[in-house]
Amino acid sequence: MAANNGVHSVAPEVVVDFLKEVMPFNGLDADTLNNLARHCTIDFFPKGVHLLKAGETEITHLYLIQRGGVKTFITDEEGVITLKDYRGEGSVFGALGIIRGTPANLDVETVEDTFCFLLPRDVFLKLINDQPGFAQYYLKTFSDKVVATAYTELRRHKWTSRGEESMYLFSCRAGDLVKTIRMVDANLPVQKCAQEMAKYKVGSLLIHEHNNPEKIVGIITDRDLRIKVLARGLDYTVPVKEIMSSPVQKVLSGTICFDLLLKMMSSGTHHLAVERGDKIIGVITSHDIMLHQGHSPYYLFKEIVSQDTFQGLYPLSQKIPEMIRSLIREGGKAGNITQMIAVLNDHILEKLLEMLHEEMGPPPVDYCWLLLGSEGRREQTFRTDQDNAIIYEDPVNEKQKKEVESYFSEFARRAIDHLVNCGYPLCPGEIMARNPKWCQPFSTWCSYFERWISAPDPEELLNVMIFFDFRAGYGTMSLAEKLRDHLISYSKRQEIYLMHLAKECMMSRPPLSFFKTFIVERDGEHKNTLDIKRQGLTPFVNYARVMGLKHGVKETNTLARMDVLKEDGHISTDLWAAAQEGYELQMQIRLVHQLYQLEKGLIPDNYINPAHLTEVEKRMLKDAFSIIERLQANLKTLFPVV
Repeated sequence: MAANNGVHSVAPEVVVDFLKEVMPFNGLDADTLNNLARHCTIDFFPKGVHLLKAGETEITHLYLIQRGGVKTFITDEEGVITLKDYRGEGSVFGALGIIRGTPANLDVETVEDTFCFLLPRDVFLKLINDQPGFAQYYLKTFSDKVVATAYTELRRHKWTSRGEESMYLFSCRAGDLVKTIRMVDANLPVQKCAQEMAKYKVGSLLIHEHNNPEKIVGIITDRDLRIKVLARGLDYTVPVKEIMSSPVQKVLSGTICFDLLLKMMSSGTHHLAVERGDKIIGVITSHDIMLHQGHSPYYLFKEIVSQDTFQGLYPLSQKIPEMIRSLIREGGKAGNITQMIAVLNDHILEKLLEMLHEEMGPPPVDYCWLLLGSEGRREQTFRTDQDNAIIYEDPVNEKQKKEVESYFSEFARRAIDHLVNCGYPLCPGEIMARNPKWCQPFSTWCSYFERWISAPDPEELLNVMIFFDFRAGYGTMSLAEKLRDHLISYSKRQEIYLMHLAKECMMSRPPLSFFKTFIVERDGEHKNTLDIKRQGLTPFVNYARVMGLKHGVKETNTLARMDVLKEDGHISTDLWAAAQEGYELQMQIRLVHQLYQLEKGLIPDNYINPAHLTEVEKRMLKDAFSIIERLQANLKTLFPVV
């Protein structure tokens, strides 16, 4: 292991300016920051220096990367190296060993010339003891690492590798990829802009306000030049501000590449400005990400949006499992995975319905295709049944009513058939848009929800919950938003109905015995297994829904609902953190289980055999199930008569 090249003192104001941009130091007061700065030194480490060795190096300082970057990894007994992540400017390492009083838990090596601020161990420990909020950040981070350990075991034990594992999408950040910023004045002619792009071999330019380079007002891409100038025969001398896109879509420099990709795919944007502090430092493109990621979801996304026939669209959903397999191996958690599945499924639906309108002609009134249940919550896994509906504007007269009903009846029938051909099974309960009951005008949908809420039918309660998680899938989104506003306004006044939902939630018992052993099926087709969806995940979903309705939360995704409830003070931070981790772990186990079944040629299900889990997985799963009781206890305080 290489020795330090020499520790040097550093001006306190330089350290303070740095710490103000680094979590969780940016939450400390000025006096505390100044005191820390006086204790900090700076050191330089050339590329390739092995700074820490797992299990051996005693950690005397907290390392804060001021410039450069490191990689963290572990080496097993056979010498096989497993990359954990890359850490760049603003990242830290060494905290876990200091707090636990143990040697380094990971190997750390510089990947480029690197400068680090060094904070002495005793100063850092005093900060942990004196600042509860600061300490909570690290405790939460270490809790995440424990969960990540279980995820690692899931990935390692369920299948063999098909090549080198990459952590790129979940370790690399926007600031690591951004290139030199290229800007031009808003009054520059478009021809001059094209010349600038050719000169520097870039596909985009940021546009700043006339004579004010500090203020970015727009962006122009090579696609803009083709579509807005060449295709329209526009005069090449017009100022670029006439064709630029504004405002510029931005992301923070610390955003991980997976989230960048998700934003690009969700919005159809290929260029994002990267912001650090209050300053734009450059642009990142989908091409930049794809260059580093061989099996990127973006390739599948491009295949979907480029299709112009139904037959070309049909096989694309079958490619999603392989793409998801890669994301899981790369380190994606369940929340990442289900978001990506939802985005790809949404684009398949959007492309399908667009082509259907070209075939049938435009609809007679505005409408919105609603996604329900797990689709509405963006929590699909593999082979999720269709759950959908149509809401449309109220017809103005009887003639239009007949025209609308005729159009949407045929439209829904064809759409459902195409979705089946794309690999999305029919809903056994016929909760689909082709069912006339679920293809109705806005006023009818309002009356549906009012009736369900005012006089809940116990036999219909489970089906109704599917509808409460609706979201807009395609069409006039405002119709879904108006219906959501109506539902929230009406349900908040119906305490009895919320009590029925809470009671349903309270009836779910975690599959654990008094002695905290797993309760499994004793015989039958699913002997020695438990249903992780019904017994483990559903109580979390039901809790978030009840609390969301009670407090007017518009989000439908379970984790997003939890986030809003925590931010608004309706649940404690501790309960929120526990619920997030418990839900994510179960979804991860479910996803890996289903993916393993697909690779074996089996139909995916939700039946987990605990005997097939590792000891870490078993312990984590038991902890996750135990959280159900905490959620139910919280509901009991709000609905004491349940």
